[in-house]
Amino acid sequence: MTERERDERATPSRFQQLAFTHAAMTGGDAAMVVALADSFFFDVDPNAARTRVLAFLLVSFAPFLLVAPAIGPVIDRVRGGRRFVISCVAGLRVVLQLLMMMFADGWMLFPLVFAALVLQKTYTVSKSAVVPSVVRSERELVEANSKLGVIAGLAGTVAVAPAALLQLTIGASATFAYGAVLFGIALVSSFQLPRDTVARPDEPSAASREASTTSIQLGWVAMLTLRAAAGFMMFLLAFWFRSQDDGGVFMFGVAIGLSSLGTMLGNTVAPTLRRTLHEERMITLALGLPAVAGVVTALIGGAAAAIGVAVVVSFAAAICRLSFESIVQRDGPDTNRGAAFARFETRFQFGWVVAAVLPVMLEIPLSVGLLLVGVVSGAAVVNYVAGVRADPAQRAPTSARR
Repeated sequence: MTERERDERATPSRFQQLAFTHAAMTGGDAAMVVALADSFFFDVDPNAARTRVLAFLLVSFAPFLLVAPAIGPVIDRVRGGRRFVISCVAGLRVVLQLLMMMFADGWMLFPLVFAALVLQKTYTVSKSAVVPSVVRSERELVEANSKLGVIAGLAGTVAVAPAALLQLTIGASATFAYGAVLFGIALVSSFQLPRDTVARPDEPSAASREASTTSIQLGWVAMLTLRAAAGFMMFLLAFWFRSQDDGGVFMFGVAIGLSSLGTMLGNTVAPTLRRTLHEERMITLALGLPAVAGVVTALIGGAAAAIGVAVVVSFAAAICRLSFESIVQRDGPDTNRGAAFARFETRFQFGWVVAAVLPVMLEIPLSVGLLLVGVVSGAAVVNYVAGVRADPAQRAPTSARR
């Protein structure tokens, strides 16, 4: 799609419609998480928790095995475009929420949750593929992705309050019903999204080596590193705080809350960074922050330092994700974009799961874990900078890439 064609098709109202749909979908996901909060990880001893966490990690990755090879290509090729896919996902989420309401205490809840995770990933991929059709130029990609990230954080936070109230006063069934309403709102809103079916089965996607630029190849490795660091830090802190007798559970809750704020802050500042740095330099910065934080805090030690690293990793991962998505949307082919994002998301989730397994299987000292984050991130910086400098495309004048 040329810039003129994009300018003619994309209007502020189209982005606003995507933003409203995204907020409703995120709110529905938050409601589902609240409804499921009592079913996993809480009120168990640490040894039993490790077994349950391993099962959770397996379940969290399993949907990607279906999304990447099967659903990703369908997102691009289905009649009616990606808008139709998002509408179908929202409608099916309504049905699943109502079924969860009926089977909230039975074994049927587990396959329903798995189906919800598959649909959640399908929506994430579809949303990323739709973004270029609701902006007017490549310069707006980072800002658009950033706004969607901030909206997701705010919508999830706002949606949690009534969900928690329903959970405490009525029970999980009411919380599931509340989530169904939010997904219903997303369904209605999705009807106004643009239709853009641009698949050509004979052409490769941005995730394939033949169509991938150096920036895309280096970018997905950088994003994989930070996603792995995020998964590692989450479960390192989870089991380390569980071993603390005094306020460990509370401190882990603080770590999760501040990490979420770190993600929101990263989404917020990314457009400002984009005014002075192109996407490749933003990724370099994103890798460098946890490299410094991990090494420094390993020497300092303590709960506060560990939480600080988790926040820095979340902040950096948000900046890197926005930058990488913009690079794919900028440099990758317009065709088969849904399949490309599905493959990339599968790689990232695999890295998150593999890194998260380490502190689950092994009792890693906190200082060693922080140092590991710093060293791996530092090595990723060196690899990324060397790759960018070796790319002829990056030798163009900086102003040309801004």
